[in-house]
Amino acid sequence: MINGLINQDLIKLSLDANSKHEVFKEMIEILYQQGRISDKERFLSDILAREAQGNTGFEEGIALPHAKSSAVIEPAIVIGVHKQGIDYGAEDGEPSKLFFMIASPDGGDNHHIEVLAQLSSKLIEDGFIHQFMSAENPEKALELLLTKPTIAVEEEVTQAKGFIIGVTGCPAGVAHTYLAAEALEKSASKLGYDIKVETNGSIGIKNSPTDKEIARADAVIIAADKQVDIARFSGKRLIKTNVKAPIRDAQGLIKQALDAPVYQPSVTKESSESSISDARSNLYRYLMNGVSHMIPFVVTGGLLIALALAIGGQPSDAGMVIPQGSIWNQILEVGVVAFTLMIPILAGYIAYAIADRPALAPGLIGGWIANNGSFYSAEAGTGFIGAIIAGLLVGYFVKGVTSLNYHKFIRPLVPIMIAPITGALFIASLFIFVIGAPIADLMTGLNALLTSMSTGNVVLLGIALGGMAGFDMGGPFNKVAFLFSVGMIASGQTQFMGAMACAIPVAPLGMSIATMIGRRWDLFESSEIETGKAAGAMGLVGISEGAIPFAAQDPLSVIPANVLGSMVAAVMAFSFGITNTVAHGGPVVALLGAMNLPLLALFSMATGAVVTALTCLIIKQLRKSNLTTATA
Repeated sequence: MINGLINQDLIKLSLDANSKHEVFKEMIEILYQQGRISDKERFLSDILAREAQGNTGFEEGIALPHAKSSAVIEPAIVIGVHKQGIDYGAEDGEPSKLFFMIASPDGGDNHHIEVLAQLSSKLIEDGFIHQFMSAENPEKALELLLTKPTIAVEEEVTQAKGFIIGVTGCPAGVAHTYLAAEALEKSASKLGYDIKVETNGSIGIKNSPTDKEIARADAVIIAADKQVDIARFSGKRLIKTNVKAPIRDAQGLIKQALDAPVYQPSVTKESSESSISDARSNLYRYLMNGVSHMIPFVVTGGLLIALALAIGGQPSDAGMVIPQGSIWNQILEVGVVAFTLMIPILAGYIAYAIADRPALAPGLIGGWIANNGSFYSAEAGTGFIGAIIAGLLVGYFVKGVTSLNYHKFIRPLVPIMIAPITGALFIASLFIFVIGAPIADLMTGLNALLTSMSTGNVVLLGIALGGMAGFDMGGPFNKVAFLFSVGMIASGQTQFMGAMACAIPVAPLGMSIATMIGRRWDLFESSEIETGKAAGAMGLVGISEGAIPFAAQDPLSVIPANVLGSMVAAVMAFSFGITNTVAHGGPVVALLGAMNLPLLALFSMATGAVVTALTCLIIKQLRKSNLTTATA
């Protein structure tokens, strides 16, 4: 790969620049003169954008600026040397002298990642950096770069001195993780030891040692700047340092590990580090990651839609509408965008919590497909429940993909190509060909059930409509009940929409009330209390999605409460004979005159909301007491 991207005309052994920005401009000029890029300013902008994500300055005066850019005509590497060095902002504080700028076309192959992997092995060769810096001309420098290292013929070692385990990891990027791993592997070989190095890089955890390998290990080296599982190495000689240490002196690190004290986990430390794990399952933490990222979308979208409908909305046969050309219509559209992204965000960040960055893109895609019934011929998507399923499935699938052993040149492609593509195809196929058909059939069956019940007992019908409205807040159950009620308006039977209008706001209003009351018993987190305020505003204008964050975070407490309260409101609406002529719900509809008995409608909504709030608080309090008893 390197051979095809570099030539002597792309090497400058005496840069004139005196600052990081000037280095970029000088090297970009070389790329431009060689016909590798078409737009210098565009490529500089992309380089700076990449640099803003994390400084590309390494130890020993090396810097690896790189970017994928639409300005790149042909992928290339330009190499520059600055004898005195410039302040690049490298973490070790030393000036940078050797620069490898990698230009890769946007939308093309990931040349810059592949080259970073190949350069990793080259840069840790003994004496390479000094030799390259001292090269007399570009031709000699190119020869050094492309020459494969000679393998010294050493006396055959019939048996290794011992076995060492290494663990390397950096929170972002590729180079540090694999530079450290390769340095440990080479140094262990020189010292006569077998070694296995687990890498915790951007493609997740791979090459993990087995229990048998841990049992026979003489020492363990943890060289990571991110949290790794070290409890498994109890009883082994162990040292823990940063990911850069092996790059600087891997042999010294190995010798230090062989003389290190035996590691015994501290009970106090372990209990403090794993307090969340002890009290909550991994599943809960995955859900919380999705919910925490989803909340801003729920609040932003919900409040903008609520504001637009409350001020600019007018009741009509088609529901609450805002006149075209109105500023409120534009505000409504912005809110709809946030709501559209809400479900994919939930799925994406659940997957991210399980399998890190490689799972994010397929998780987002899976959430979008789950929420869009057109992919599998259903009238509505699966809502937040489908998003949770998609996020979990993608997360575990991608975790499996990234846990496989890949060749070191393929590893960098796993998080940006292999895992996202296979994960996206996996979840898309699952929803389209496996999950989709049952969902479509379910919606058809539920609609038929409601139709058959429409001439029966209004209490039973209220229980069915209300229960479906409160179960999944925008999912298939909710949508079937809503679309059924809208269809009945056309036939002149507006009492069904009256019941739905009363049931729709119960969940968000109920959760808003619950958070206000429950704070005194410490039943809700601070983020939930803030979300509760927004949920209340959404409930007032009939946006049931305001309760989704609560249901996703604690479904066992929230969903039963929502269902019960919505049933109560719907049954009361049928009993009072409440009707509604527009395809919308919530107090705003009653106040705008679309409902025949507005006061009774408001009373039904309020009663249902109070039932939901009290039910939720009771269930949460019981579950909290049981947890306290179990851990006592």
